[in-house]
Amino acid sequence: MEERRAHERRKNLRVPFETQLFVRNLGNGTEIKAEGTRDLSMKGLFCFCKTPLPEETPVVVRLVLTGTSSELSLRIEGHVVRREEQGMAIFFDSMDLDAFIHLKNILYFNSGDPERIDKELSDL
Repeated sequence: MEERRAHERRKNLRVPFETQLFVRNLGNGTEIKAEGTRDLSMKGLFCFCKTPLPEETPVVVRLVLTGTSSELSLRIEGHVVRREEQGMAIFFDSMDLDAFIHLKNILYFNSGDPERIDKELSDL
């Protein structure tokens, strides 16, 4: 029941999105390649990994988007807000304009509800 309440408190739309993801620990410089992602939103994501970092660890997330002939990396600064046995939740603290636009477009095309994304962005 508690897990259900946690989901009900969420304000931002989350979408499933599979891509390569790397998380660099800003404290010691080590980088983790995530095994998968879940719940991507404008505010953060959950990544599956074998060695989740402690809560409050500052990180840089690198989402790697691959096309048929090119690759694009989105660099987003954040911190770990929750650690679980199978991975960690990361809150996005800041990103440049290009990353913001690409992330917004990912959510637009994968959510099925672009109007809700627009509303969330206007509430930021």
